[in-house]
Amino acid sequence: MRLVVQRVSEASVVSDGVLTGRIGPGLMILCGVGPSDDEEAAKLLAKKAAELRIFSDKEGKMNLSVKDLGGGVLVVSQFTLFADIRKGRRPFFGGAAAPEHANQLYQVFMDALRGHGLEVASGVFGADMQVSLTNDGPVTLCIDSDAL
Repeated sequence: MRLVVQRVSEASVVSDGVLTGRIGPGLMILCGVGPSDDEEAAKLLAKKAAELRIFSDKEGKMNLSVKDLGGGVLVVSQFTLFADIRKGRRPFFGGAAAPEHANQLYQVFMDALRGHGLEVASGVFGADMQVSLTNDGPVTLCIDSDAL
């Protein structure tokens, strides 16, 4: 699995003109699933995201997690995180998981975040969406389950 995790002061997602998710301070997470990913990877990444100490404490140090902050998490499925751009100019998305597998692990990932006591909002899996966010910091991290 691949995540792009952004510390935000607010974020929202709209699909077909309908607001499907909105958070205040917290994490905006783009989530891509690869064909070899499994539930263990989804749960591991959820734990990692929930416990990342990327929010400032009273001294201004990145010492607090989204759990410590009591913040929300907005998760948006993003198969394009597995784009292969080595040949030509058009990305190839054959490295992404099949939709059924990806949706299952997307749900497992969000359920695991909830299991860490987090409020989780989401986009609509596989839909065309418009994502808005205010990146705080900016703080943006890329996490790949293969690297953990």
